[in-house]
Parts: sequence; C-alpha cells; structure tokens
Amino acid sequence: MDRFWRLFSGAADHGVLWFAVAGVLVALGKPRAAMRGVVSLGVASLVANVVGKQLVGGDRPTLTSIPIARRLDRSPTSPSFPSGHTASAVAFATGVALDAPAAGAVLAPLAAAVGYSRLHTGAHWFSDVVGGAAIGASAATLVKAAGPALRRIRPASRRDEPTANAAELPVLARGAGAFIVVNPGSGAGLGRPDARSLLGERLPEARVYELQSGDDIATLVREQLGSAEPPRALGVSGGDGTVSAMAHEARLAGLPLLVLPGGTFNHFAKAVGVDSAEAALDAFEAGAGRRVDVAELRLPGGRDGDAVTRTVLNTSSVGIYPAFVAERERHEGRWGKPLAAVIAAVRVVRKSTPIELEVDGRPRTIWSVFVGVDRYYPLTVAPIERRRLDDGVLDVRILDAGRRPKTRGAVALAFGGRTDSFVARLPFLQGPPAVDGFTAEVLSLRSRGDDPGYAHDGEASTTTPGDAIELRILPTALAVYAPVSSP
Repeated sequence: MDRFWRLFSGAADHGVLWFAVAGVLVALGKPRAAMRGVVSLGVASLVANVVGKQLVGGDRPTLTSIPIARRLDRSPTSPSFPSGHTASAVAFATGVALDAPAAGAVLAPLAAAVGYSRLHTGAHWFSDVVGGAAIGASAATLVKAAGPALRRIRPASRRDEPTANAAELPVLARGAGAFIVVNPGSGAGLGRPDARSLLGERLPEARVYELQSGDDIATLVREQLGSAEPPRALGVSGGDGTVSAMAHEARLAGLPLLVLPGGTFNHFAKAVGVDSAEAALDAFEAGAGRRVDVAELRLPGGRDGDAVTRTVLNTSSVGIYPAFVAERERHEGRWGKPLAAVIAAVRVVRKSTPIELEVDGRPRTIWSVFVGVDRYYPLTVAPIERRRLDDGVLDVRILDAGRRPKTRGAVALAFGGRTDSFVARLPFLQGPPAVDGFTAEVLSLRSRGDDPGYAHDGEASTTTPGDAIELRILPTALAVYAPVSSP
C-alpha cells in the first residue's frame, strides 16, 4: 500500500492524472465538463503556487518522522502551504461536477485520494491539504461564475446570414448560356444523386463537361470564352478543390458561379447556404445570389517569371495545420471531433519540427499559419466555422513554437488559445501564449529554411515557388448563385 500511494501521488504531478481524465471525459461525450475542469485546475494551480506559497509557505513535515517506505522518491522543496496537488485535484473534480454532477461524483473520491496521498507520503501537513482543497473549490466556483467565457460559440443560423451583398444574377432558362464542369471523382461513395442526371433534367440546354484525367479547368474555360457563344455563367460540381479552381476562372472572367456540392466536406457551399445540388439549382433558376469575399494567393516564380495566382475561397495554410486537419478527420468517425483533435495534435506535433518563416518580414519560429477568408470560429488555431461572407479581412492564426514547443504546441492545437492562456500560467509550462491571432488585408510569408509547402481549400502542395507566398483579401469579388434569406 505504501508503494501504491507513492505512485498515485506521483501520477498527479503537473496535473498529468487530470489531463488524462479530461481526455476520457471528452471520449465519453462531455467535452464541456472536461474543459471546465481543466480551466479550474489552471486557476487553482496559479493561486496555490504563485500566491499561496509565497504569502504563507512554511516548512514541510520532517521526514525523520515518516517511514522510509512511505516517502516520495524526490522530496518537494517548495513551501508547504497550500498543497498544490490537492488544489488541482479538488478544482478539477469540482469544475467537472458543476457541469456534469454524475461525473463529478465519480471523481470526488479520486480527488480525495490525491489529498490523502500527500499526507501518507509526508509531503504535507493536514492544514496544507485543507487549504489546497479550499482553493480548488473556490477556483472552480469562480470559473463557473465566469461562465460566459466558456460557453460554446453558437452555431450560425440562417438568420445570421448577411444580406447586404445580395445580388440579382442572370436567369438562364433551361441552363442556356451556362458552362458546367462535373468532377465525377469528387465525394465518391457518399451516395449523392448523380449531378449529370440532375443537370440533364433541370438544365437540359447547359453545356456540361465531365472532367477527365489530365484535364485543366483553366484551359477548358478559356476555350469556352473564346467560342462563338461564350458562356454567361460558369458552374461546377465537385469538392472544395475543384470549386476553387472554377471560382478562380469565374472571378477573372467576371462571371457568376453556380456551385453544386459534390465533395466530401463542401465547406464553401455550406458557407454560402447551398446545402444540396437541388438548392443550388433553385437559386440558379431564380437568379438569386450574392457577392462574397475571396482571397488571392500569389506565388512568385511561374514559368514566365510572373506571379502565379490562385483564388482562395475558404482557407490557406503553411506548416502542420493541413496534416493536423487530415489526422483529425481520420479519427472523427470513431472518437468524435474533440477527442480526435487531441489525438491528431499529439501525433502531428510529435513527428514534426517547427519551421522558420518571415511573417510580414518578421522572423518567427512556428508550427503553422492558418489564414481564413473572413473571420472564422471558434477562437483556436484550427477553427471550423465561417459565419459571414463579407468581413473584408483575412483571419490569421499563428501557432508559435516556444520554450516547450511540443507540449504547448499540442495543447494549443487541440484546445485553442483560451486553454493555452491558462496552461501558460502553470509552473512547468510558463511562457507567452502559443496562439497569435489577428486580422489583416494582406499577409506575406517567406520560408527561412526548408520549404514547408502550403495548402488552400483542401488542396496541398509540398513546394512553394520562390519559397514565398502573399495573400490578399478581395472584398465581394465573386458572384455566387445561392439562396438569399429575407432581412
């Protein structure tokens, strides 16, 4: 039993036990309770170690009165009052209980056992444990009182959709004057209706082309624009990568774009309110749409020495972010998104190294740079949701690599800036915030070491021509057929 209590007390060092319990709670579908527990632990640890020990402190029990078999392998040397282990344990258990009472009841004996282990091993006096418990319970109560800061960000609804940039677009009866490209390889196996059959029924006079291996969308569109009857609208059925390629040509030609969601995720289609191919065709037949923001990605060093440009509809990134998203999505079906994010963050950070970049001319050592078209939510380094189409800014999230890059990097990548701000106050992970977020109209990135590659709209590249890229917001630069809700 002496050996058990020594090992149990050690398992709670640096909150390791409670972070593991938080992961279990997330896996059981209680991410909010886990987050409240972790935040409460961070506050309690800060108060106990930075305030309590400095103001009260005191000597620890004399080890000569403690049997050798019960002593810790490494005796603590910090001041005795209060017990930081007990403060963290009670804070976590209480924080969880305030959100999920049943889970808190299960954790209460575990927290009590941590407090007892500090007495059994001679690390603290009884008064230290009582003081730590009081601090932990108070910290959880304060975090509960500050509940608005921990509430989930409300998902966007149709009422949140902007209407200021609604546009009347050409009504092309039966599809006459529309050139539509269908990518049959997008979203394979998802059981969606065949886009070609649907187009044949509703837009029988549209020119529909099925992409073949080796086809280039830019070449196809330019051939149509040079024909005797150039198209008055462009359309595409496919995933975000295919849609992005067609959107680039539509923007350059000044033509409206019809988007039929045909990929796995269809982030852009969802952002503009097109949930299905039928909804897109309804908007097309009514001439309903809106003008939306996009970004221009410039890559120096094309074949002719001129800059290569791409149109970004959703996001662009450099570093480990694309690998993190791919790994997270690989585990989402089995574990759910919160726990999948933890697994992905640990795996990706563990096998990666920070990269050296110049961000707007400033040298930085980072894990990744995420750039969203308009503002994204939640406030993490790996946001999920875009709520507006007309913010007119780039949303930049940079995951810095600091003194403890792998630990802090994984925490920030999985849980975001709010959790990282609390983790940064823990004695063993102190340092500036790992997540740096800001908005800009233009952003330049240049590699100072190995080429990190880049990604945009689900398409990744392992090389960056000229080792530099520039992103610029283009407000309301693309017209899209989409349902427009009433003000």
